Amino acid sequence: MNIRHDFSLSRPIAGPEAPGGLRAVADGLAYTPDWAWSWDNYKRMILALTQAYDLRHHLEIGGGRDPVFTPAELAGHGIKVTINDLSQRELDLAPAGFATLCCDIAAPDTVEATGRDRFDFAYCRMVMEHVPDVTRMWRNVHALLRPGGVALSFFPTLYAPPFVANQLMPERLSRAVLHTLFPDRRDDGDNPKFPAHYDLCRGREETLAPVLREIGFREVVVLPFYGTSYFWKIPGLKQVDAAFTRLARARDWRTFTSFAYVVVRK
Repeated sequence: MNIRHDFSLSRPIAGPEAPGGLRAVADGLAYTPDWAWSWDNYKRMILALTQAYDLRHHLEIGGGRDPVFTPAELAGHGIKVTINDLSQRELDLAPAGFATLCCDIAAPDTVEATGRDRFDFAYCRMVMEHVPDVTRMWRNVHALLRPGGVALSFFPTLYAPPFVANQLMPERLSRAVLHTLFPDRRDDGDNPKFPAHYDLCRGREETLAPVLREIGFREVVVLPFYGTSYFWKIPGLKQVDAAFTRLARARDWRTFTSFAYVVVRK
């Protein structure tokens, strides 16, 4: 466990109430359930929530060498980010100027090991699908947030066909398929592919909200997204997938979402 922190921003949250709550923040960014929106607006969503609730001390979970913000952006927005990763090598490759926290955020002893440090805002992108026990991770996130703090998780969901296939395939085969379809996207040196479990990675609020409320979050919003680019290079399958995506989105079939934002407030 390696923890390096600057506590200059460790202060209570004033606890502002954004008019309309968490969902209104997304609507203010013209939220739409198209998968492209989720990728294009992740950073904007973080900044909008930061402004709406005055969240200044952030924890980026799984940020490693590739955090969402640059040091210059942090200075411009008046926020401080601590990067978390379970790999010290990844943290050593992160840009200079960030506090770092090396630990498994889903481990039972994580909260005790972090000591007194707490955060206004915790977020992660494409992390939770790799966590075997997501409930434990959410409990840790809740404990690491100050009262009034917010968390945002962006992850792929079951039962979108590409992710069902990824879950069913042996890991070696799924690596080979991904490398074939997207040779520039993944490399075991710079952007490794990790095994996916998809525990609680769903787009249905009815599935997630009871778990999150039992943990202690007072507000829970699940924003679903439909569609992926995984079949774009496969003629025939591309058209079938596009037609099914249009139908699922039109009828809001949450069983077949492709991605989701889960936004919660302590």
